[in-house]
Amino acid sequence: MTRVGILLFDQVEELDAVGPWEVFGLWAKLRPEEAEVVAFAPRSGAVRASKGLTLYADRSADDVGRLDVLVHPGGAGTRPQLRDPEHLAWVREQRARVPLMTSVCTGSLVFAAAGLLAGRPATTHWGALDLLAELDPSIDVRRDERFVDDGDVVTSSGVSAGIDMALHLVARLAGAERAREVRRRMQYDPAPPV
Repeated sequence: MTRVGILLFDQVEELDAVGPWEVFGLWAKLRPEEAEVVAFAPRSGAVRASKGLTLYADRSADDVGRLDVLVHPGGAGTRPQLRDPEHLAWVREQRARVPLMTSVCTGSLVFAAAGLLAGRPATTHWGALDLLAELDPSIDVRRDERFVDDGDVVTSSGVSAGIDMALHLVARLAGAERAREVRRRMQYDPAPPV
């Protein structure tokens, strides 16, 4: 069984966390023998997201348990994390334990600050691409890709791109047919009206 953990924190971008939750949560609901998804935060409890939505983390980072996939969302809350030695050390610890590290939007900035993206291809929100390059000039910044799969590290561009990345990961972990089943159940057929 694939166990996915989605990190929540103050000022997390709502869709960065909830978009992948919808994908992985629906996969787990349809096929509980294949997947489980958990929300966690540095401390369990309520987390205020960037636009005011309150999310709830059932577990703390200390008691989340084994993860096969970690999703680090972005949002305004990532900016303090870039200068937080405890958080960066925690990210490095996860890299040593979690087989698949993923980020949505500016979550990749945290990965860069922690040294996880050195010499690797990666992306982030279009408004933070230059900062990604500044944090580590060795990163091969992919400016036009919705997500970049580099094996054990997968980064996605801004906000809604996390849904695409999550569907890609379901296809990678459980097959294209399962990902199509999840996408259809979500009725995810992007066709923007503007």
